[in-house]
Amino acid sequence: MKEAIHPAWHETPVRCMTCGTTWTTGSTVESLTVEICSNCHPFYTGEQRIVDTEGRVDKFMKRLQQRDEIRTTLEKEEEERTPLDLPIIELGISARYTNILVDNGVNIVADVLDRLGDEDDENSILAIQGIGRKVVSDMKKSLRSRGYQLSN
Repeated sequence: MKEAIHPAWHETPVRCMTCGTTWTTGSTVESLTVEICSNCHPFYTGEQRIVDTEGRVDKFMKRLQQRDEIRTTLEKEEEERTPLDLPIIELGISARYTNILVDNGVNIVADVLDRLGDEDDENSILAIQGIGRKVVSDMKKSLRSRGYQLSN
């Protein structure tokens, strides 16, 4: 057996950072600190308290509050937005056709409804190069599913 290969053994003081309790144990290091011990741990004391390490609970609660504020502002904006102000991207047609419509001045649902008023107006959308009956049909389906009244 080799000699002098084992580390030095010390009578080590252990200090709890939460309550300040100290005790001794044997270890290869000269001092130890622990965050929580049996004198202050809720399981052993029977008390329910939050041990807040570096303000983590406060950070979490602040983040949770910010999330709720963002949600409420988004909900208010959604309620304030009139259905006619809905962007045409919300109609679910492909990006290619959306871009063609935007390039030709059709940006919101109100613009689409103005051009789809009756059969003669439908031709004003079909007159846009790149827009066909399939796209017009898809837009009408999407508008009907959102509660808009359209002619056939």
